Amino acid sequence: MAHAYTPGLKVLAKTLVSKSRRLPLKGDVKVREGESVLADQIVAHTDLPGNIFPVNVANFLNVEPSELDDFMVKKEGDEIKKGDILAETKGIFGLFKSSVASPVDGVLDSYSKVTGQAIIREAPIPVNISAYIDGKVSEVIPEEGVILQTTAAFVQGIFGIGGERRGALKILTKDPGSPLTEDLIDESCKGKILVGGSFLTLNAFKKAENMGAEGIIIGGFNYKDIKDIVGYDIGVAITGEEPVKTTLIVTEGFGEIKMADQTFELLKHHEGDVASINGATQIRAGVIRPEVIISLKDAAGDSIKPSVIKGMEKGTVVRVIRAPYFGLLGEVTELPHELQRLASGSMARVARVKIYETKEDVLLPRANLEIYETK
Repeated sequence: MAHAYTPGLKVLAKTLVSKSRRLPLKGDVKVREGESVLADQIVAHTDLPGNIFPVNVANFLNVEPSELDDFMVKKEGDEIKKGDILAETKGIFGLFKSSVASPVDGVLDSYSKVTGQAIIREAPIPVNISAYIDGKVSEVIPEEGVILQTTAAFVQGIFGIGGERRGALKILTKDPGSPLTEDLIDESCKGKILVGGSFLTLNAFKKAENMGAEGIIIGGFNYKDIKDIVGYDIGVAITGEEPVKTTLIVTEGFGEIKMADQTFELLKHHEGDVASINGATQIRAGVIRPEVIISLKDAAGDSIKPSVIKGMEKGTVVRVIRAPYFGLLGEVTELPHELQRLASGSMARVARVKIYETKEDVLLPRANLEIYETK
């Protein structure tokens, strides 16, 4: 039977997760293939070139650029401290000298006898890449990074903000349909990844951030509140670099939406376990999902294969991503081959879905569905 391919969302109790950990520039890989690593372990290192500061030496000394060799005190490659003299005129009988001092610490990278400018480069900026997850090095990419693998519980969300963080899971609501309000958050949330049910208020997010929570996983959130958190509108670009102290992962969508039972129960099962989370999201081509990874210490990873979504077929669990059934889960009962005319008048491929919550059997465009993979 042919498959109808569609975007997928994973909520898996046990799967093989692979993560690529790469440097922005070539550098040194610190681990070997087959080596076991911990999440906070540095697996690769490089140094980014420092910022450059141009200084118009000829202009300051009121000399011709071609004469700079006669006045430079520092040579190319010399280390310089802020305030050190770069160049100096001889003056008259040793008096009335003019000089130019370095505005920063760094190295004299070069100077030009054409423009009269000296270039000072600050110290290199060290960049360390951590493993992010507990696992094993499955591949070393020379001078660039590594591929890590771990057997883990794995949950993907719909939307997120904030980057990579780690902490123990702490369940704050009694069930997946209850909202996470600020009265549920206290000092015990410091360093934790908080799990709520259907909705997170803006005040609750701000309180969690003030309390030092590493992250929050929630069913629904108010889209308009995101601007209050990050200070600007979120578009279709990649998220994950927002200036927030607490990473937010939304599993279902915007508004008050009950977290899926499978997701809530899986996270509840791992309460107290340390999870690695990342809110990075991209919703256009090259989809990136926010993620929760809980490495399973006692799992036999060699026998586990990575999960692959094959496609939509009869019996596939899906989630509706458009109104009026937005956020609801259901099961595909039929995949008609012929194009169907929609209420809008357009023709599209559709699927018949039995919605779990309402028990309705409805015909929906396949483009309005995403596969919800559980195992």
